[in-house]
Amino acid sequence: MDVVRIFDTTLRDGEQSPGFSMNTAEKIRVAHQLAALNVDVIEAGFPISSRGDLEAVRQVAKEVRTVPIAALARARKDDVMAAVEALEPAAASRLHIFLATSDLHLKVKLNMTREQALESISSMIRLGRQHVGEVEFSAEDAGRTDIDYLCTVCRVAVEAGATVLNLPDTVGYAVPEEYAEMFRRVDASLVATFGANHGITLSAHCHDDLGLAVANSLAAIRAGVRQIECTINGIGERAGNASLEEVVVALAVRKESFNVSTNINLEQLFPASRLLSEVTGAQVAPNKAIVGANAFAHEAGIHQDGIIKNPLTYEIMSPQMVGVPERSMVLGKHSGRNALRLSLRDLGYEPTDVELGEVYKRVTALADEAKQVRPRDVVAIAHEVLRRRSTLAAEATSAA
Repeated sequence: MDVVRIFDTTLRDGEQSPGFSMNTAEKIRVAHQLAALNVDVIEAGFPISSRGDLEAVRQVAKEVRTVPIAALARARKDDVMAAVEALEPAAASRLHIFLATSDLHLKVKLNMTREQALESISSMIRLGRQHVGEVEFSAEDAGRTDIDYLCTVCRVAVEAGATVLNLPDTVGYAVPEEYAEMFRRVDASLVATFGANHGITLSAHCHDDLGLAVANSLAAIRAGVRQIECTINGIGERAGNASLEEVVVALAVRKESFNVSTNINLEQLFPASRLLSEVTGAQVAPNKAIVGANAFAHEAGIHQDGIIKNPLTYEIMSPQMVGVPERSMVLGKHSGRNALRLSLRDLGYEPTDVELGEVYKRVTALADEAKQVRPRDVVAIAHEVLRRRSTLAAEATSAA
């Protein structure tokens, strides 16, 4: 079974998004958690952006010794040398060079011709290879790049020494079928030029502007991609990047469909999500897949009854699989008697059927007003209803 490598860019692309900036100490905390998660590469930052970010990347490289550290650089000499400086202490490092390749970006943003772009790509990868053992090249806006030119770009990058080719859907425009086809076309070009065993890793980096980042990443895997670039909680520019937890759990739960695995320690997903929320102050949406507060919460009576009888009825994975301590049975107006009985037992009560019916009536009435019923509300209602039993028993004893 092939292994899909996970390139985590939480500390670089994720941190670039508004409200997610991290200082050096925070980056180091998150990096250690990413190491515990067992990601394959940690992209720690964009050193040329500021001296502070260069030093942050350098400190992460010093502190985290078990995972290769990557640094981003544009195809410019100053960028490349700043990244090289930042990566110098790393036990294992990767230089990540990028240049936009779509005609739109070349003309409007870079004011470069296609030929000038090829020269920059080749010369900067060669420069990088003089200092760092592994170079990855990203063709920014690959999803909107002329496919024949993109194939040329990739051949030039490989000839210059790149061993990883990342073809990002930079603006989240692609749909799964066309994104997968792009990789198939590029791989066919590499095979034609360098042979079937060309040894180049193809990588996908997807943004979520149309809500398709994870779907596009999975489609890329079906097309032979063996590195996915993603972030914890899906943070990133604009609508975010492909969510690491969603990609890796999809591959684990549907292993027979994708026939690949990852090196990720799944039980560290929830701790990683919570740590990032703590560091950034940005909580994930309750309905967020895998790590949201409602991902393993059940309120509907039919669902609760199924979960009580067999969790597989409404859960395709256990909460413990991804590091969530336990599922929760939420008491509300949609809840059923079986879930209420279980909750009462957990609270130390064993009601009769009549008492259960009375508690249920009161709980649902409260839920209509308050939307959600807290455990202390259930205790108060149960105490009042079940106290009648104690009173009647005491009166019977006294009469006897």
